[in-house]
Amino acid sequence: MYKNRFVIVALILLILSLYWTMPVFNYGFWGLPFYVVLFLLVFILKPLFNSSTPLVQVSQKGEATWNKIDFKINKYLSGALILCVVYATVLPFITSWSLFRNQSYHNLIGNVEIGTNFKHHMTPISMDKIRVVDQDLAYNLGDKVLGAQSGLGSQVTLGEFTIQKVNDQLYWVAPLLHSGFFKWNKNRKGTPGYVMVNATNERDVKLVQQVGGKSIRIKYQSEAFFSDNLYRHIYLNGHCTEGLTDFTFEINDQGVPYWVVTKYQKKVGFYGSDAVSVLVVNAATGVINEYPMSNVPIWIDRIQPEQFIEEQLNDWGEYVHGYWNFSNENKLKITEGLTLVYGEDNKSYWYTGLTSVGSDESTVGFVLVDTRTKKAIWYKQSGATESAAQNSAMGKVQEKGYEATMPTPYNINNIPTYVMTLKDKAGLVKMYAMVAIEDYTIVGVGNTLMETLMAYRNAFNTSGNRLNTQSLSQKRTKLALITRINTDVKNGNSYYYFKVDDVAKTFVGTTQISNDFPLSMVGDSVEIIYENDDEKLIGVSSFKNKSID
Repeated sequence: MYKNRFVIVALILLILSLYWTMPVFNYGFWGLPFYVVLFLLVFILKPLFNSSTPLVQVSQKGEATWNKIDFKINKYLSGALILCVVYATVLPFITSWSLFRNQSYHNLIGNVEIGTNFKHHMTPISMDKIRVVDQDLAYNLGDKVLGAQSGLGSQVTLGEFTIQKVNDQLYWVAPLLHSGFFKWNKNRKGTPGYVMVNATNERDVKLVQQVGGKSIRIKYQSEAFFSDNLYRHIYLNGHCTEGLTDFTFEINDQGVPYWVVTKYQKKVGFYGSDAVSVLVVNAATGVINEYPMSNVPIWIDRIQPEQFIEEQLNDWGEYVHGYWNFSNENKLKITEGLTLVYGEDNKSYWYTGLTSVGSDESTVGFVLVDTRTKKAIWYKQSGATESAAQNSAMGKVQEKGYEATMPTPYNINNIPTYVMTLKDKAGLVKMYAMVAIEDYTIVGVGNTLMETLMAYRNAFNTSGNRLNTQSLSQKRTKLALITRINTDVKNGNSYYYFKVDDVAKTFVGTTQISNDFPLSMVGDSVEIIYENDDEKLIGVSSFKNKSID
């Protein structure tokens, strides 16, 4: 019994380690060889620890001497150990090295199509649908509403906010998580709900604790312990041999909370991670449903992990001409990372700019990757990187010292446009900015989105031919009489607002468009050219007063 004590203790520690670390036991993952080596070492060293002769013997004079122990290594165990070491070192080198597998890396993203018309994927958007709340602001707003609840803020903490569409509205949603072991032990049923922040309206913030008259509990989560831990719950329910990543908190259109987890495989040896299916876990009951990539519920916005798409796009651009391309011919890389955007039919895309290797501020186009199907579209339109657009926007109000948030691309009058907010040092939104992706010198800033849109339209209407005219929306020309006209000064610029007969909308322009504005009055006959869109306030690109001699 004494001789087997070490093995028993070692096996117990091994089992506890497996329970705690939860390695993936499958080809291409490092957990399998690591624990096999650990298991073999236990049995190889068994004779050493089972010996009744001590390793070191100390004499009465305090002198230490090493005792000779008859130690024989089992050749089968040692052979298995060598195989495991080879599996963990030599095999990954052979099967994963880009020298041998560069085309496998290059093709992992799939066929990258060339886009010809931006509006086919990003339809024009109204001002009330533009995202003005970023993740940092959402956290600050959510933290305030959580702190207003007596006693709740000391029991829970806010999880990570994720952007998602809920009933055609864009929200940042974050779960309430346990703030420690003792708080979890006290609330074993789970934390009471989640926080929603409207991404288009910073005043719309709410703590959701009931759905359909029933209380919400987030029992399974990353901050829970033992069997309540989200990863361990999935792992021990039949998924210990699968790679799991991108644990995203999402709610369905009824407000029921779920965890959406991407299951993936290694497609290029020990690397080349690629999504293969989706696990949907009810945050309260723990029920797990698996869906193939072609049959994921429509309310789930993202199933392609951001990190996977980023790596695959970079590999696609890196190995465009194979491994031996030291001159960097036609090599591409992504710019600032990926941004989740919404386009046609509420589809969501990963957006990123593409730039040549070595380029800093200019791009050779941008890519939209469907977050569900991974279909990639490359628009070969040169332009500015996200950081260059931010600097351009901040330069417009440099005296104020505002910081620009990470820009989000939109279709503004069929022109690819970066939209961002300008914040003060306290993180409060003070202004808005729009920057043309194709030409970052075309900038509009304002205190409201509508004011920003007017300034932006004025900027590209007076930009000459610097923008691709094919991307501009259809313009209309009208000859009419002025029925009302007035002026307003904003940020040092005079804006002329006017209405004409037979058109219900209001038009606006500046003297940069035409010097006829200051001389115009009610009853004058004018010829105007304007964008054919659905906005109630439309900026004119041309204004001629026919009544002026």
